[in-house]
Parts: sequence; structure tokens; C-alpha cells
Amino acid sequence: MSRIADPVVPGLTVTSSLSGPRKLAHGLAYAAAIVAAAVTLTFLMETILRGSAGEAFGFLTDPARPAFATIAAITLALLGLDAFTRRQGQSVLLLAPVLLVLAWVGSQKQFYLGDPPYPTDFLYARQIVELLPLMVAERPATGALIVASFAAASIALAIMWFRSRMLPATSGMGRIVRLALAVPLLVLFAMQMDYARHSSLRSALNIEPMMWDQAANYRHNGLVMAFALNVPMANVSPPAGYSPASMAAIQAPAPAAYTSPRRPDIVMVMSEALWDPTRLPGVTITPDPLAFTRSMQSGHIFSPEFGGMTANVEFEALTGFSNAFLPYGSIPYQQYVRGEMPSLASFLSQKGYTTLAMHPFQSWFWNRGNVYEAFGFDRFLSEENIEPLAKRGRLASDAALTDLIMKEVDASVEPVFAFAVTLQNHGPYEANRYPDDRITVATGAGEAARGAIGSFSEGMMDSDRSLARLLEWAENRERETIVVFFGDHLPPLGQTYVATGFMERTVSNRFGSAAKLTRERETPLVIWSNRTGPMKQAGTLSPAFLPLHVLQAAGMEHPYYTGFLGTAYDRWHVIDRHLLVDKNGSPTEGWSHAVIDPLLRDYRLIQYDVMFGARHGAERFFPRIEAPLIAQQHGRTAY
Repeated sequence: MSRIADPVVPGLTVTSSLSGPRKLAHGLAYAAAIVAAAVTLTFLMETILRGSAGEAFGFLTDPARPAFATIAAITLALLGLDAFTRRQGQSVLLLAPVLLVLAWVGSQKQFYLGDPPYPTDFLYARQIVELLPLMVAERPATGALIVASFAAASIALAIMWFRSRMLPATSGMGRIVRLALAVPLLVLFAMQMDYARHSSLRSALNIEPMMWDQAANYRHNGLVMAFALNVPMANVSPPAGYSPASMAAIQAPAPAAYTSPRRPDIVMVMSEALWDPTRLPGVTITPDPLAFTRSMQSGHIFSPEFGGMTANVEFEALTGFSNAFLPYGSIPYQQYVRGEMPSLASFLSQKGYTTLAMHPFQSWFWNRGNVYEAFGFDRFLSEENIEPLAKRGRLASDAALTDLIMKEVDASVEPVFAFAVTLQNHGPYEANRYPDDRITVATGAGEAARGAIGSFSEGMMDSDRSLARLLEWAENRERETIVVFFGDHLPPLGQTYVATGFMERTVSNRFGSAAKLTRERETPLVIWSNRTGPMKQAGTLSPAFLPLHVLQAAGMEHPYYTGFLGTAYDRWHVIDRHLLVDKNGSPTEGWSHAVIDPLLRDYRLIQYDVMFGARHGAERFFPRIEAPLIAQQHGRTAY
């Protein structure tokens, strides 16, 4: 019996009894097998992610795209893993499931949310797992297929792993040679992935960072290279010119923070997937599910997200900061909020308000428990510390959450800032979600679309009625009460958008004309007071400007929230990654590639300074007031 030993060329395993030519042939066969496995994995990954074998083949055969770099990187990873497993080929059983699952998850994310997979997606993997029971309940056939496929794949993988113990072993020298080849070259690959720096090697390999258009980034570079290019984005670099001097040069329009002597209660409700389904073309919905909301409507929110990523909209609405100045794929709640951060809650808390956050789900979801504490909320009422709320469908109802809001606000002696995030209308929206539905839908888009529209519209009617109850309650209160009610993003209706002709794809575009993007991102906004009624003609605005409108409605001033944001709002109403819309409705598309507006430059500097920098300007823009200092100035009470 021969002993397994190192190959002669180049450290690949053959038996020691093999002659020179046979050793060479054995080594070449092993190398060819590893390269073939890398080519096959690349093809399968790209087929799954792109949803087309033809497009995957085009990626592999296009000399202008980095298919060679992808295959080389996977080949090196397989060689390195073989050194650790000590068996030729076992690396395929380790790496293939990881890459193929990543491609499948990415394909699902693209379908439902319109974005490819990012490294930051791992930060909210737990959210996806928690929502799986709901998704499976809504799509039992799909859920059963996924479970069966996972079980079959796991069994097949276990069998192959057991049989792989019969593969030729690799000796110590063979492992050293593999590691000496794989590790330095993989490190060299990694060093080329900093998109902010020029790399001749990266250009030679046809790897082209397209961070401003992630769809194009993945289309050109493929899954492995585009995913790797996004890894450095978790590290936010200082904007050009950031320094103590540049921060000192930014004017703070309001020199101090004032509160109104009125000190009204403020209730903000971010309603999950609040949107007007009557906008779907060729669809008749009876009765009108958003009749009351439309009658009270102040304008629209231009959501930075579509179909999900609620926390990113919430981040803007509470801080007045913009996702437009953060890396693509960012989740500020999970990546960047690591300590105390100024927000509406922290400002109002310093002014003697009781600050309260509410969401009828678990506090870890989107890291809200930690974030709300960092934002200065006194309390967070979540699933863990409230009595179970009545459900509508499978989730806590809007009506029950509205009851909780009214109860908590009425119980407070001090003025209250209450921020609530609803849950009932979270997708998916399969037919017959509500057995006692009251909605009739007429459409030529097919039965599947009719069922989805019906379930979603039924939920919208519940949201509409909850708003009506909330305003009726506030109308009858002696204390001045301001209510802000808005949607976080359009619902993930999937093929319904295509079937009705509302969009050409199942998700919103990241690029396009202002009219197109606005149509695909607008959600209803109501700003209402029991003293003055609804604010009208607010137009369409980014959620980052909500703190400005909230404090203006309450008669308050603040160096940042009404001062700087007020100046910015006089110029821009929408600040999105790829679109600016000024106060007259004139758009500027692709602005991130143009010479930056000085006002936007200052906005970016302030945000970076507070979130990541040395907070050179924090005291001027976010002054800390530990105790009320009351004085009359120009008819206002200053604290």
C-alpha cells in the first residue's frame, strides 16, 4: 500500500510511489479540478443572483468584466481551505454552500427590496429569521418548498462530507505550499477592495467600483467582487475638508434653543407601509381605504427606502440626518449608533418632556432598544414590557397600538413626546389575510394581484380609521396636541406592481427622473394640531426634515433642527442619494457626481462630526441644557 505524500509540482498531493510524469499529471488534474469547481461555482452564483443562466454566461465570457478575478479568488480560497481540511476537494463542500446561499438570499433581497446583498445584511439576519414564520404562513407552499429544499441539501451535503473522508490526504508540505500560494494572493485581492483609492491592479482585472449604483456594481463586477467592494463601506471616511476650522465656519442660524410656553404634547406615528393603493392604475377599490387620511393630508414623505428597511426612515425622522451621506447599504441603527446621539427625543427631554417610544414587537429588532436609549428616550414600550396587544391578522393591530398611545399620553403629567411605529401592515400581503375583509377590488391584473391589493387595502383602512380615532381623541383634549402621521415606505407588493403597470419591475428604481422616483417613493404625511387643524401644502419632503416641521408646529427653535435644517429646507425639500428637489419642485439628478452644493457640504460635515467625528460643532448645533433656565425673549420662553 502506498503512502499519500506531497506532489512534486507545485506542492499538490500525489502518492510517493508515482513517477515524475505521473506526479505532474496528478498535480495538474487536481489543479484543473479546483479551477473547474471555481468556474462552476461562479456560474451557479451568478445564475442564481441574476436569475438568468444566459446573463451568467455573459458575465463569464465578457473580457471587460472581472470573471477571471472572481474565478481566481475562489480558486485561491479553495486551495487555502484544502490546506485546513487536509483533504483534497473538501473545500468545495465548505465554500459552495456559503456562496450559493449568499447568492440565493441576494436574489430574494433584489426581488423584494430592489437591492443586492451587502455585508451589512448580516447585521439584521435575526430580523429575517424572526419574520420567517409570518412569511411561511402567508405562503405555505413556498415555505414548504424552502424547508424541503434545505433539508434535502443538508442531507446531501452531510453524505458528501462523510464520503469526502475517502479523498486523498494532504501532507504537511502540501498544506504549506497551498497556504503560501493562497494567503498572500488573497490578501493582495483584499487590499484592492478599498474603492476610495486608485488601484492599477484592480483596473487591470476589470474590477470597477460603482458604489453610486449598486445594481450596476453587481451587474458588472459579479457577486464576489461587488460584495467585497462593499466591505470597506462600513468604515465611514471623513468628508473632504473636515476639521475644527471647517466646523467653526458653518453658521448656526439659531443661536439658542427655545421652547414655546405652550409646550404641546407631540405624537409621531410612523405607520408601516402606509401608502395609497388607489394610485395603482386600472384598479378600483371600494370603499376608499384612505379617505380620512387623504382629507387631512399635509403632503408626502419621499422615502429613502422601498418595501423595507424601516429603521433607515426612522433614523432620518428622529435625528434630522440623511442616509444620502452614508455608505450604500448602511443600517445606521445597527452600524453607527454606538453611544449618545442627538435626536428630537434628547432635545425635548432636556426641555422637560416625557419621551416615550412604542413598537409592538421585540426591542432587539433593528437594535431599537439600544438606539432609543442612545437617542434619549425615557422609556421604550415593546413586546417585552407591555400586555399583549390585540391582533388583526397575525400582527398587533393599529387599533390596539392607538389605544396604547392615547392611554400613555393621557397618563402623563408632563408634556409628552411619543413616537410609535406600527406593525399590522408589515408584508407580505397574500389573499384573505383578513377573513372579515370589507374591501372590494376590481382589476384586470389577475387574481393574485386582486388578492394582494385587497389584503393590503384592508390594512390601510384600519390605519385610516386609527388616525381618525387618534385625531378625534386629540381634538377633545384640553392640552394642545400635535399629531404627525406618515408612512415609512411603499409596501412590497411584488408582481402586483408589474401586473397593474404601476412599475416595470417588482421594486422601485434607484435612478430615474424626479417624477418617476417620486411616484415610487411617496408616502402620505399628516401634520395636525388640535388648535389649528391640518397643515396643508407641505409638498414632498425627505423624512430628515420632519424634526423641522414638528418643532415649528410646536413653536420651538433649535440651532440644528429649526436653524440649520430650516436653512437647508429653504433650498432643498428632498435630499436623496441620487436626487435633489428644491423648494420649487425643480430636480437635480445624479448630484452626488457633481460639484457639491456648499449647503450640502455643510450638512454632510455636521452629520459626520456628530456621528463619527470629534464633535467640534456639537456644542453649537446641539447645545446641552441640563436644567430649565426660563427667560422671556421676544415673547418666547427660553429654557
